[in-house]
Amino acid sequence: MGPAVKAMQKANREMPTEVEAESLAQVDEALAAGAEIILLDNLSTEEIIEAVKRCRGRAKTEISGGVTLQRMRELAATGADFVSVGALTHSAPAADLSFEIEPA
Repeated sequence: MGPAVKAMQKANREMPTEVEAESLAQVDEALAAGAEIILLDNLSTEEIIEAVKRCRGRAKTEISGGVTLQRMRELAATGADFVSVGALTHSAPAADLSFEIEPA
């Protein structure tokens, strides 16, 4: 059993618990431990489809890692509940701003 699942089992479960899974075996482990949300990290499209099937009715699924705006239609078709797109923030251009307050 992975460290995230062990920690989840010991935690105060007042809030939904999300567990990151990097394989189908980890998806099964998270489901067995009672995770409410499973983050599917860097899985192939075929693995995502299988993970979504295994989780249906047991846990919500979120796709993360390797997500691009160009792949969004393909990933949405897998049936996952959520898709995290890091490109929206880590690829955004920065703006140099300052804010000065002068006394009236």
